[in-house]
Amino acid sequence: MDADGRLTRDGAVVQEAAFEPVQRPRFYELKTEEGVPYEQLARLHGTDVLATTVVQTCTRYTSESNRCRFCTIEESLQAGATTQVKQPEQLAEVAEAAWRLDGVSQMVMTTGTSNGPDRGARHVGRCVTAVRAAVPLLPIQVQIEPPVQLEWIDRLRACGADAIGIHIESLDQGVRERWTPGKATVSTERYREAWRHAVEVFGRNRVSTYLLVGLGEEHEELIAGTQTLIEMGVYPFVVPYRPLAGSLADRDRVPAPSPELLAHVTRRVAAQLVAAGMAGADQVAGCAACGACSALRQAGG
Repeated sequence: MDADGRLTRDGAVVQEAAFEPVQRPRFYELKTEEGVPYEQLARLHGTDVLATTVVQTCTRYTSESNRCRFCTIEESLQAGATTQVKQPEQLAEVAEAAWRLDGVSQMVMTTGTSNGPDRGARHVGRCVTAVRAAVPLLPIQVQIEPPVQLEWIDRLRACGADAIGIHIESLDQGVRERWTPGKATVSTERYREAWRHAVEVFGRNRVSTYLLVGLGEEHEELIAGTQTLIEMGVYPFVVPYRPLAGSLADRDRVPAPSPELLAHVTRRVAAQLVAAGMAGADQVAGCAACGACSALRQAGG
């Protein structure tokens, strides 16, 4: 980006639209009494979203044969940029400061998957309860894998979560086995059961799932799958696969999808959302409500 806010590449302007950099939030300057910097506990995403990974390790990250190929959940931990486990009282402290000093309008809590039947939901729920007590009006989305007992979804709602993301990344089992081998052992039907139950608990268009464009799934099948999700009341958050530094896919030099493919899928899915009267902003909190990682909102969804 140049001094005028224009997007550049190798010194040449590639887009004339002006961008306004997001200023460093004031809560980043603070620390807990134990000396932990707030920015190691939660980060500003976009302009007004507070996001945290409450447990920065994942049972599926232990080997390449189980790890999601686009995932980098433990890289920031190894780099010392974050802490492994965020305590509920720490997140409550950070959320209150971010709300008061920087005007955050929503919060996202995700977690690495645990070996327990709750799949990490227990600790997420504790964190939601603490933040809800500290900042009652801050909408919160939680993100987990389908728990063994679906009543954990009810418990997250009872703790005060406003929305939930249960992310499958692809609806094609072959693609899942290549890209998310550990998660692929959880059947697509189990995800459907979790989505249906979550819609019953949280309501229509308060449940979402990530779908990554560029993993090799046939795009017409992907688009057909999003229509099924929308009919269930689940928001399909369509985003491009990104080759993040430190991921297996980046190591193997797997490229991001072409702009043409991404634009085609995004327009088609956005049209489905418009027809169904579903908008990401109506999720209140979470990735779809923020929309910064996807072009769906710009396309009408």
